[in-house]
Amino acid sequence: MNLGSPDAHLKLTIAYDGTRFRGWARQPGERTIEGELHAALGRMYRQHQHLVVAGRTDTGVHAHANVVSLAVWGGPSVDRAAEALNTVLPPDIAIVRADQVDPAFHARYSATSRSYRYRIFRRRERSPFEVHRSYWHPKRLEIQKLQAAAAILVGVHDFHAFTPTETQHRVFVREIKDARWIEEGDVLSFEVTADSFLRHMVRTLVGTMLELDPDEIVGLLQGAPRSAAGATAPPGGLYLKHVTYEVG
Repeated sequence: MNLGSPDAHLKLTIAYDGTRFRGWARQPGERTIEGELHAALGRMYRQHQHLVVAGRTDTGVHAHANVVSLAVWGGPSVDRAAEALNTVLPPDIAIVRADQVDPAFHARYSATSRSYRYRIFRRRERSPFEVHRSYWHPKRLEIQKLQAAAAILVGVHDFHAFTPTETQHRVFVREIKDARWIEEGDVLSFEVTADSFLRHMVRTLVGTMLELDPDEIVGLLQGAPRSAAGATAPPGGLYLKHVTYEVG
């Protein structure tokens, strides 16, 4: 069927609580963010195609502002798209903004950087409200050591040690543009921005910083094997915070 030219090319900024999802990507018989979004788009538009996402988050990982791009035919106008889609999306997903973009805009390849936040809940007593939203770590943390480790990460490095051994990645060099720890009461957050990330990279960086001294981490940034780094922190503390674009 020849649909003709799309009525609009959309950039959707999407937030979600990843607790009850089997990650982003559609999988048969599984509840996924992409699957729910496709279902909602199918109800609102005559047709949609070319849906791509800036960050394919894993099971249990959250997002404040992930980004998707797609072409649509029919359906609500751009200024009503977020409101309309939110009426048919489940309560743990929300479109927070909809914009019309140039057809050349691509949610993944047009991105210049991505920012993640990892939350650690460090109170001695656990909180039922933080179970799926942070990593409960009641042991004492040395903030100065963590800040020193974060500073070491900034720059261009080989992060082979911070992604699973079984991987589809072929290039492990990434540029971290900013990395720091922020204290907010009982929560200690690691905030990191890079051009792009390897699978499990942020969670493994967190786990490694909790286990190793800063001087031990330096040697890991030169292509060390995964076995040399620390544990991968649990997914519930991780949030895709922001995706940056030069245009669009």
